[in-house]
Amino acid sequence: MSTCSFSMDQVRTAERILQAYATVEGAGVRLYRAFGYYELPQFDPFLMLDDFRSEKPAEYLAGFPRHPHRGIETVTYMLEGTVDHEDSIGNAGSISAGDVQWMTAGSGIIHQEMPKPVSGRMGGFQLWVNLPRKQKMMAPRYQEIKSDTIPVISPRRGINIRVIAGTLAGTRGPIRDIVADSEFLDISLGPDLFFTHPVPQGHTAFAYVIGGEGTFDEKEGHRVGNRDLVLFSDGNSLWVRSFGSGMRFLFIAGKPIREPVEWRGPIVMNTREELRRAFKEYADGTFIKKKP
Repeated sequence: MSTCSFSMDQVRTAERILQAYATVEGAGVRLYRAFGYYELPQFDPFLMLDDFRSEKPAEYLAGFPRHPHRGIETVTYMLEGTVDHEDSIGNAGSISAGDVQWMTAGSGIIHQEMPKPVSGRMGGFQLWVNLPRKQKMMAPRYQEIKSDTIPVISPRRGINIRVIAGTLAGTRGPIRDIVADSEFLDISLGPDLFFTHPVPQGHTAFAYVIGGEGTFDEKEGHRVGNRDLVLFSDGNSLWVRSFGSGMRFLFIAGKPIREPVEWRGPIVMNTREELRRAFKEYADGTFIKKKP
């Protein structure tokens, strides 16, 4: 258990349970979408979560050729395989199993992401995080974090937590200076274990199950498994129990922006006029504000 205790009326419950659905993105990448455009604004400040785990290279090798982003941050977390990336402002590299890339598109970036299998396997997730109006046109930037720099906390036997962003038990994740004040944890529980975790009151919080089974609702006991997403009610703690062989899930939380959202493809702004201007600039070749 975590060191803090909370009364039951502060524990977050499962407000919605969604199952990720199959879709196609990029040049023909088959993936599963946990939530996206149609769930606005329930996950504010988060916009979308995609799951691209696959054992079939034909489902992902086409990748994501050059495309623009503006007004958001994209977070790529790898479990298996690699993704090679390059962009319009001179960045290039690869992220592999356990690595994280937190890209702030800001005023605009054009990049591509091309997946490659390792031992025939590929797997990971991409989260889109909205930027508030005053940071929509900030300078683009990257935070690329290697797996061995991400701390792993074991609050007790059978529980292992990778702290990607946020702070847990005094340990701070390597992702810093996040506009949305986000928390991103990869939590593994052994068989039949309970775990609680403090969450700031008022922050949006959800869990995405990536293995095993469990429940996030002590009273109702809704059982969830792989590719189930749980959106939590408000409160100031998370409660979870694993079943069977255990459970692994991503826990993500952040401070809502509560601003208008106008979204078309890879660009997210506050007004339709801003969207129109962004796509006109892309067509005119004036989209990129920071040159390499």
